[in-house]
Amino acid sequence: MACEADVSCKTGGQSPLQLLDTLNTLKTLWAKKEIEEQLRKQARMGFAGLEDPLTGLLDMLEGCSEWKGKGHSLVYCILNEFQQWIKDHPSVQQSGLKLKKLQARVFGILAGNIHFLDSLISIYQLHSADRNYLLGHVSHLYHMGLYKEALILSMKLNLQLDQDLEKMCTPLLLQDKMNLVEAYVADHSELQCRLLQILDSWSDPNFNPRDIARQYQALPHMRMDKFNHKGLSKLVFRLLDQFDLDPALCPNIINQRHLGTLKYLFYKRFIEKSMTRENWTDHIQSTVGENRWLQEQLMNLLLKYCDLETVAWWAVHYSLPKESLPCGVAEEMQNLKILDRTAEFVRLNLNRLEGYEHADFQEERKNSYYQFPLPREKVHFLQSWKEMELCKEEVLKPGQVVGLDMEWRPSFGTVGRPRVSLFQIAVKEHVFLLDLLKFLKEARTDEEGVHVTKFIQTMFCDPGIIKLGYGMAGDLHSLAFTHPALQDLDKKVQGLVDLLNVHKQLQKCKSSWAKGSRKVDALPEKEERRVRQPQKGLSLLVYHVLGKPLDKTQQLSNWEKRPLREEQLMYAACDAYCLLEVFEALIEDPTRFGLTLNLKDCLAEMRLQTEQEKPTASKKSSQDVGKNASIQSPLTSPQEVSVVCDNMLQGLGRYLRCLGVDVKMLENDDDHRKAAEIAREEGRVILTCGMPYQTLCSQVGEGKCFYVNCSEKAKQQAIKVLKHFNIHVTVGDIFSRCQRVGNY
Repeated sequence: MACEADVSCKTGGQSPLQLLDTLNTLKTLWAKKEIEEQLRKQARMGFAGLEDPLTGLLDMLEGCSEWKGKGHSLVYCILNEFQQWIKDHPSVQQSGLKLKKLQARVFGILAGNIHFLDSLISIYQLHSADRNYLLGHVSHLYHMGLYKEALILSMKLNLQLDQDLEKMCTPLLLQDKMNLVEAYVADHSELQCRLLQILDSWSDPNFNPRDIARQYQALPHMRMDKFNHKGLSKLVFRLLDQFDLDPALCPNIINQRHLGTLKYLFYKRFIEKSMTRENWTDHIQSTVGENRWLQEQLMNLLLKYCDLETVAWWAVHYSLPKESLPCGVAEEMQNLKILDRTAEFVRLNLNRLEGYEHADFQEERKNSYYQFPLPREKVHFLQSWKEMELCKEEVLKPGQVVGLDMEWRPSFGTVGRPRVSLFQIAVKEHVFLLDLLKFLKEARTDEEGVHVTKFIQTMFCDPGIIKLGYGMAGDLHSLAFTHPALQDLDKKVQGLVDLLNVHKQLQKCKSSWAKGSRKVDALPEKEERRVRQPQKGLSLLVYHVLGKPLDKTQQLSNWEKRPLREEQLMYAACDAYCLLEVFEALIEDPTRFGLTLNLKDCLAEMRLQTEQEKPTASKKSSQDVGKNASIQSPLTSPQEVSVVCDNMLQGLGRYLRCLGVDVKMLENDDDHRKAAEIAREEGRVILTCGMPYQTLCSQVGEGKCFYVNCSEKAKQQAIKVLKHFNIHVTVGDIFSRCQRVGNY
């Protein structure tokens, strides 16, 4: 056989007959699948019988090309067994010049097969070889066009810091082998920073990725479609989050993301007309900041939607040089003859130009939206522990029912997770607005601040206090990120009634209120000109139950800016208090809304359980956030569930589709905001992960966006989705959609 001829020529001092005999015996055992004790025993006998086992092993590897390959093979078993055998026979180890010759032969083998690298590194002590010698072999693989093999060998031998990161990783980036690149930099923070800087440089407006591709014309399977702005931006933001690095490393990507935020804000203000002047101005100024490039982009956007005088005043506000301004703006500044450039003077003129809301605006809103029923003095804005006495007394009463909501500054897709700024707690006669931005800042240094976190923990963990929320899983997720002391709170919550679950059942029974009702987004003609978005989330539930939707114009406020405006305080109070009134209406007459469960009985059951027994620790840990056994929504068929998967979750989408769920998936180059459009148009729930979560939540409302852990496998992700939406899969559901539904 050819294998035998090769071996007889390369035995290097070994007995050819002895080596061939060992090989043939092992191959016979392998062919019979006798790979347990007999194979191991025969292998060890063969190793011991060789004059030079290390040389003999290489002779076998070089002589038998059919052994080279992936997976569990004979050569794999031989190498594993040899590793164990050599530990018991350290005397066979070589050193000096002879070891160097063996190592050189090892690199020759690795040039054609990288799959047994770990074993060969261990057996032939490659880590002990001269570093320049190792780098030379890596360079040799690279120049042969074996880029993947060169990178893996470099990684296994810990040579990353001695190499050019851009040179090593560029071919793999062009082939979309990002998993290898991430592994290459995983243990080196300086390389992680450098990788992000490289990717950011590729997103420069003047950069052409084709220039790099020309250097690797022979490279197969290049994925140039991944190097558009959206693809690079998505990749960079994921890596920033994964490596926990400063976004300042990527100015090009960050600038482009902020420019996208500006365009979104202009759309909300001037097209959709759903954002107030104050909120819009706050977000514009905080987004632009001192960034001169963004200030210049702002001028171009203003010119599309505003008159020259308004643009000129904004240019004065940022002290922009005339040569950087769009055509006509500098002349307008000259015509205005602006002498006073103080900040207050400029601010007053901007307010005058943009205009205040109409005088009859508040009266219109009273007729169109849910109104807060308590006097203003019943709303308490709390910023110190001394002010908390009434709140503690009212909220911690046994059997109390409280409405809960939280507010944070919108992220608009930028890096970082939101911190809860305001925590609203409503009881029958009062609404307490806890300034968590101030409380939790003090909690790190001030002993009194710690009391607030303990108060929050006590309230959430007391099963005797019924807590009403809407989509509380997302709120608790943000609360956990806000302060370390609240990280495990979601696992300890008891007595939580998530009205999102109730709302899902209501939406299945629309016929009970459809007769004689108006359209959900129907508003008076004057109001229609300002708010064109249909109601969604909690606002839609309030409309269904109480007859009027919530006024959400303050939803996108800058909740971190102090002092909060009066409109913000009243909006926050409404969001929490309406939960009490919705719950009371549903308890009084559940059949009117098509509910099959009696919330009054559920409430009595929960209180009775609290009085009779306390749940054990194991039961507490198994409770899901926002779910209670007695009010859990009924089982749902996969055929009734419609979702849209962000393009980072295509594996999850395919898995759910196999189970019969109605799934649409974004394409790789789709912006994640397209998911919000599909969700609104078709009534789907968004499944997303990472940074887009908060942005999408703000666009579709509570309960219509589910956060998925992207570090988990698709199967684990699917299990959590099924559990969250209480989906019951039958045998008939499996593969019921796969053959007839395509990607979006």
